[in-house]
Amino acid sequence: MLRLKPVLIAVFALIGVSAAPFSAWADLCPEVFTGKPSSTIARQPRLIILSAPSGGGKTTLANMLIKDFPDIILSVSSTTRAPRGQERNGVDYHFLSVEEFKSKIAQGGFAEWAQVHGNYYGTEIRTIKNAFAKGQSVLALVDVHGADKLRRSFPGEIFTIFISPPDLATLEKRLRARGTDSDETIQLRLSNAKKEMDEARRFDKMIINDDLRRAYLELKELIQGQQSAY
Repeated sequence: MLRLKPVLIAVFALIGVSAAPFSAWADLCPEVFTGKPSSTIARQPRLIILSAPSGGGKTTLANMLIKDFPDIILSVSSTTRAPRGQERNGVDYHFLSVEEFKSKIAQGGFAEWAQVHGNYYGTEIRTIKNAFAKGQSVLALVDVHGADKLRRSFPGEIFTIFISPPDLATLEKRLRARGTDSDETIQLRLSNAKKEMDEARRFDKMIINDDLRRAYLELKELIQGQQSAY
């Protein structure tokens, strides 16, 4: 398509009329000259946060979301905990030794990190910055403390969503059904879950995960709204 803006500015100059008002309007309405919606030209990348108590379903929902939104990059967290089941290094988590994790902390490699349930977890800052440089949004799965740190680091780009179980009794059933934790660990997770659920009001949106399909449709609608808004 012809680049009409510089041509029309030249015409205004020839006839002695200021092109400033036209130029400002053209910048606000690029779709007129390119045929593309403005949201696809200057869409601001977003840092989308999913937070939930352990067993709340954020990983399952995140995997569903990535399939429907291939332009969103999933931030793979780093952790010092051992892999569970079929988890793969570099896909589900970056599995690090405590020494490796602490070395990355010292190098300033994490946008946020914390010690949770006796293990370290962190979000690498380069994943977010590299995606933003390409105009891509990032989906990160973090706890409530990690979300708070990322709010301070990316105040203009962040959108936070808390995934809550309907109640602690349901969450306990889910944790026991996983069959990966001792009773002591489950009780610790439940104790932490209550504290995390108390922080849900600080998030931009909250979704009750009482039915996976319904919760996902609500999450998908929120993400579509964010994309159209920016």
